[in-house]
This record gives sequence, C-alpha cells and structure tokens, in this order.
Amino acid sequence: MFVRFKALNVKYQVWNFGQRILFQNSYQTKCLPNSVRFLSNQIVESTSSSSQEKRSDDVIHRNWVKPVAISGVALFAGFLAYKYLNKNDDDKNPLAFSLSPSVNAAVPTTNEASNRSRFNFFADIVEKAAPAVVFIEIKDKRHLDYFSREPVTASNGSGFIVEDNGLILTNAHVVINKPHTFVQVRLQDGRKFIGRVETVDPVSDLATVQIDCKKLPTIKLGSSSDLRSGEWVVALGSPLALNNTVTAGVVSSTQRASQELGLRGKNINYIQTDAAITFGNSGGPLINLDGEAIGINSMKVTAGISFAIPIDYVRDFLEKSQQLRDNKKFKPPPARRYMGITMLTLTDDILTELRQRSHTVPVDVKSGVLIWKVIIGSPAYNGGLSPGDIVTKINGKEVHNTSDIYSFLSEKGKALNMTVYRGTQKLEIMIVPEEMDD
Repeated sequence: MFVRFKALNVKYQVWNFGQRILFQNSYQTKCLPNSVRFLSNQIVESTSSSSQEKRSDDVIHRNWVKPVAISGVALFAGFLAYKYLNKNDDDKNPLAFSLSPSVNAAVPTTNEASNRSRFNFFADIVEKAAPAVVFIEIKDKRHLDYFSREPVTASNGSGFIVEDNGLILTNAHVVINKPHTFVQVRLQDGRKFIGRVETVDPVSDLATVQIDCKKLPTIKLGSSSDLRSGEWVVALGSPLALNNTVTAGVVSSTQRASQELGLRGKNINYIQTDAAITFGNSGGPLINLDGEAIGINSMKVTAGISFAIPIDYVRDFLEKSQQLRDNKKFKPPPARRYMGITMLTLTDDILTELRQRSHTVPVDVKSGVLIWKVIIGSPAYNGGLSPGDIVTKINGKEVHNTSDIYSFLSEKGKALNMTVYRGTQKLEIMIVPEEMDD
C-alpha cells in the first residue's frame, strides 16, 4: 500500500518544523542565560571561586550556538523544499508525493495514421488522376435506341485530358474509320460533350479530340525513358463500357519493339505490363505512383500481356499536332473501307505464349492476324467475326500481318472471303466492308 501526501502539505510541514525549532531555540537562548546566571551566583556565593564562573560561561556559549545552527539548517532546507515544490506544482492539481514510484497508464496515440491511409497508395494516385479520365463513345447516327430514340453506341474507348481547355488524348483506332458516327465524350462528373477529332496519326495510333469546355482537370505527363521493369503502374479507363475502372500491375518490359509484335511500319518500343487492359481501356492513361501518365493503353494480347504507347513518343505527337493546329495544315488520313476490327499480327513469340496459355490454337497455324476486338454493328460483326479469331487467308491469299488486311481494304468493291480459325475449328467467313465515300 502506497503512502501518499499532497505536495502542498509537505512543504508547509517542513516550513512549520523549521519555525518551531527557531522559536524554541530562541526562547531557550533568551531564558538560558538567566538560569545559568542564577546558578552562577549561588556557586559564587557558596564557593567564591573565579574558575567556576568561567566554566559557566563556556556552558552558556555551547548551549546557545548548537540550537541556532540546527534551526538555521532546518530553515534553509525548508526554503529550498518550498521553492522546488512551488516550481513543480500544477495550478489546479498539486503534484503528489509518494514513497514508491508512480506508474502512469498507457494512453493510446491518436495522431498515428491508420494502415488504410498509410498503405493505400493506389487510392491516392487514382484520386489524383481519375478526374481527368474520360469515357469516349462512338454514336451511330443511323441506328436509334427504341426507347430513348438516341443514337446507339457503336463502340467505346477511353481518353484523358492533357490541356484544361478540353484537349483530349486517345488512340486513333478509337475515333476514326467509323462511318455515319460522331464522337461523344463523357466526363467523370457525368457531363457529356460532342468531340471533334482534330489530329490523327495512324502510324503511332494516336489522336486528339477537342471538346468545348474550359478549366478541366488534367493529368501531368511523366517520363517513360527512366521507367524500370517491375515498377507498379495503374491503368485507368472504361473496359467493356464500365467507365472509371482501375486496374493495377507491374511493368513487364520497357522496350518491347513493334517488330516483336508484328507491327510493320511502326518504330515504337512499347511498354509491356500485366495490368489488365481490356476492350474499352484503349486510349486511357497508364500512370505511375506519382500520378503521372507514362503511357497510353493500346492493346491486349491475352491475360497478363498488354501494351501501352510510351509517353515520350506521345509528347512528340502532341508537339506536331500543335504545330498543325497553329498552321491549319492538318488533313484527315485517307479513308479506307471500314470493317470494324482491331487486330494484331501473330509472331512466333505471341503464338508460343498463346499455346502455353491455351491449347486451342492449332499447331499448323504458323502466321496470321489475331482479331482481338470486333465493334458491334460493324461489317465484321455482321459477317460473323469474333474476338480471338485467327485470320490466315483472304481471297485465297495468305495473310502474314495487318498490312495485308489493309491492302485488301484499299481495294474498293471487293468482298473479303476469309479463312478463320476459331479455336481448332476452321471457318470460311465473308465480309463486305463498308465504303467511306460519305
């Protein structure tokens, strides 16, 4: 059991103790000489000796000095204790004094951040970049929805705002080569605007779209030159028309040459990532942990293998497009016949990867073009093509890369008789591309 005293009581007791000693000793020092003097007279009278009188004076001196010294020390100690306790006293609750050390209860810290706020770095960068990501819909003016009487959506994609005056960056295949359509841009807050396709580069698959809106949030363009394999990245976009979708992964390769992907005529080293990029993610930003765009989502081969256009290449495109807008020398790309597909050349590496992931790829397929997206309502959709089909021949001629299909599309008036592998099944499909004269 602890014996505790209030600090104020202690300091007052010490002070009173010193006073009592002083008063008692003072009284003794006053009274002591008289009594001694009385005793001395009697001794003188009885003995009449001078030596006895001297001894009495020594006794008086000793009895007077000792009490005074003790009282002085006591007063000085009390004064020090009083000053110390006054210095450490609390205004409201005086310090407590105990004979044993006191133990304070543990107080939980309230300023320490929770694990959610400390480690959810993906949520932080998404909160920073997502307001500048847009959902792009291609509306078909010839087909109206039965209930709303509005044009139906022929295809969709993504984009992101690079200038606060409404300039949007996206993929070229998202917004071009679709007849009888117009571009509609939906912002994250739900507002919709009609977009104007301004500049297009079919070689790099980049395009800009302008909307009439000011003071919009933008995404800062980072740098892809110092990107490292294994870095965390986040892909933003609208896969399968599910806008404001977030997927995350790492950079698998920073320098995947276009020749490895079978993309002829393109001098681009793509960023390969395992972040999920699905139909509709095209044109959306691939951002780093600083919330900067380091690439543009472009294509997906299979689960875990997707590609993005490096942002350093995009910077050059934006500079050239700005010069074209300033000089007003921009001309739209030459129109081809419209089929409504997105495709990828099959290389040996891609075929090997596909066979490892799925055993449905025929062994006798050595080359061809992989159909990885078919736009609903397009000639390819109406003719029966499906995502995942492998085109090996057109009109009896072998197809080795995407350039062969573009060559066939440039020949007006001809239907395309395609030999297609759907899994292990071999099909013959006829596609009649749509003319782009109007």
